[in-house]
Amino acid sequence: MEKDMETIVLLDEDGNEIEFEVVTKLDIEDSEYVIVAPMDGDEEEAVALKIIKDEDGNDVLVTVEDENEFEMIAEAYETLFADDLN
Repeated sequence: MEKDMETIVLLDEDGNEIEFEVVTKLDIEDSEYVIVAPMDGDEEEAVALKIIKDEDGNDVLVTVEDENEFEMIAEAYETLFADDLN
């Protein structure tokens, strides 16, 4: 995924397009993640998504389901933005 990407459009469960701001991209333990927030919401509604490759080698964003993996991402995010959060 391109590092300078600022927004992405994702489909919700009803097939509606929602534009998200890419807050940051994280590389953790050989995996890539993006933190995105809805353009019409606030950063407290941010979502962590894992970047994987499909069978054709294209980037695909998937929801992080594993609680331990999510905690690892949250900790990395908080460490990066600790000054901004205080």
